Amino acid sequence: MRAYRKAAAGCALLLALATAGCAGPDGGTSDTNGTEDRATAAPSESSTPGTAYAPYVSATTASANDSAGSPATYNLAFVISSGDDCVPRWNGVQDIDDTSVASRIAKLKESGATVRVSFGGASGTELAAVCDSASDLANAYGAALDAAGATRADFDVEGDDLTDTDSVALRSEAIALLQEERDGLEVSFTLPVMPSGLDSDSLALLASANDHAVQVSAVNLMTMNYGESYDGDMGDYALTSAEAAHTQLRGIFGTSDADAWRGTALTSMLGVNDVAGETFTLADAAEVRAFAEEKGIAWVSMWAAFRDEQCAEDASAADALTTCSGVEQEDGAFGTAFGA
Repeated sequence: MRAYRKAAAGCALLLALATAGCAGPDGGTSDTNGTEDRATAAPSESSTPGTAYAPYVSATTASANDSAGSPATYNLAFVISSGDDCVPRWNGVQDIDDTSVASRIAKLKESGATVRVSFGGASGTELAAVCDSASDLANAYGAALDAAGATRADFDVEGDDLTDTDSVALRSEAIALLQEERDGLEVSFTLPVMPSGLDSDSLALLASANDHAVQVSAVNLMTMNYGESYDGDMGDYALTSAEAAHTQLRGIFGTSDADAWRGTALTSMLGVNDVAGETFTLADAAEVRAFAEEKGIAWVSMWAAFRDEQCAEDASAADALTTCSGVEQEDGAFGTAFGA
């Protein structure tokens, strides 16, 4: 999003679901080590019936549309490096413990919502690319989580970061260390998807997480920006992408149909997308929400709450990708559709 291997038996990935573990050979449930899962899904989102709504918001700047749709969780975007060190910063520029950000996060929590810190994104330098060791990287991730008072971490990996095998392995090792240190830390991966499903790089990232025994609560699919040849209905593409990825995730997680859906999240780019001709409408949002509820998907999201408003008459094309939706709408209408 824009910035501002399969095991011979048992589970392939340690899918941290509240409702069930991975299917054992007798159809019962077990984890890879035969021990109790150390990760516990938080009740405000993963263990409650229905599909939660968790929009991406700016961690540093409030928007009047943040609360539209009554989110259960806010995805705070983004924590990255300034470019040359292992110090976590909001958008690579603002100190992780900045008091104004702390105040902003506190206000987001006033409704009872939780927050998830999202690391990475489409722009800037992801911490795994510059930290020298897994322990240093885990400390950097941990500092950001502590500053936000968060027990949920999202890793948005795309572009060159997806193909950087060294940083993928380092990130997996660091996340495993974090989960050893922080009981109940919920981890999700946000990955690009096509109507044909996840690509080989994304599947390799999940295999790396498996190799390091990372417990994954959800794989968040970025149902957006498919390319110029995809000029049809964006809602249909989102559903087709989810179905294709679900088949892949069932194999990766080694789990049931329902639990694979529960380990899935969907994120749409509201309104106009980065690819010309791709426009995600309010009708598409309603379609995705209904599909998510039908399948029992963990949560739906959008990029981003601060774009959930109609552009001014004199707005540029760049504005429609950064500060508004580029479609006719009421303020907060996409949030309302996704949070229905």
